[in-house]
Amino acid sequence: MNKSELVDNMAAAAGISKVAAEKSLTGLLESITNALSSGDKVTLVGFGTFSTSERKARQGRNPQTGATIQIEARTVARFKPGSKLADAVR
Repeated sequence: MNKSELVDNMAAAAGISKVAAEKSLTGLLESITNALSSGDKVTLVGFGTFSTSERKARQGRNPQTGATIQIEARTVARFKPGSKLADAVR
């Protein structure tokens, strides 16, 4: 499912226009992004938790040359599914 299909489903489920559904989805995604970039967690009970974690610096290999390279430390986004989502997927 892509973004436009998700907007269509949201609009049908909520009985609102596609424009309103797209604004809602965009607002949700921006809110989650802003919270994660501030270092906060976003928990949607039953759905899951969005958070960040630190990945340590490590050595890797260039697959073309086989040369060893240094991969820098970075902050990455994480998602842990909630119990209702996990049960629905099973």
